[in-house]
Amino acid sequence: MRLRPYKACDAQTITKWLKSEYAFHQWSADRYEKYPITAEDMNLYYDRDKDNENIWGMTAFDDTGIIGHFTMRFPDEHNHDEIRLGFVIVDDMKRGKGYGKEMLSLAIEYAFDFIKVKKISLGVFENNMVAIECYKSCGFRTVELQEVESYCCMGEVWKCMEMELRRN
Repeated sequence: MRLRPYKACDAQTITKWLKSEYAFHQWSADRYEKYPITAEDMNLYYDRDKDNENIWGMTAFDDTGIIGHFTMRFPDEHNHDEIRLGFVIVDDMKRGKGYGKEMLSLAIEYAFDFIKVKKISLGVFENNMVAIECYKSCGFRTVELQEVESYCCMGEVWKCMEMELRRN
């Protein structure tokens, strides 16, 4: 598996992995206006930040094609000690086979060794146990926040769990 910058053509594949509204919201919270999203919706969303050097998309691939996707961003544009991962997703037909862990391991290596950050953070919904276990298997730990972030999704309030990984 390898990583490369996200390309607009990737959206055709990635959006097909979101086969239920529930999975869609676990992936995107309230960032998109409607389900299902199209490749055009995804690219319009990403085009808003195309000139922002503090956020970028990455695509994981191998000889069979695209396997996964995520974004990386500096939460503080003036302090590049932390990278925040977002929109993490793996091909739904390849889940449970270690691809997510491998993709995240590559993202971690890239963030620590190439970008030289001290911390990688992410948010994940408490109802997404598969993702939480994957993040934990990569070394991420839960961070207790004074104020828990939550989103209204599908008529429910979903709490977000903060996780981080610090450079040893």
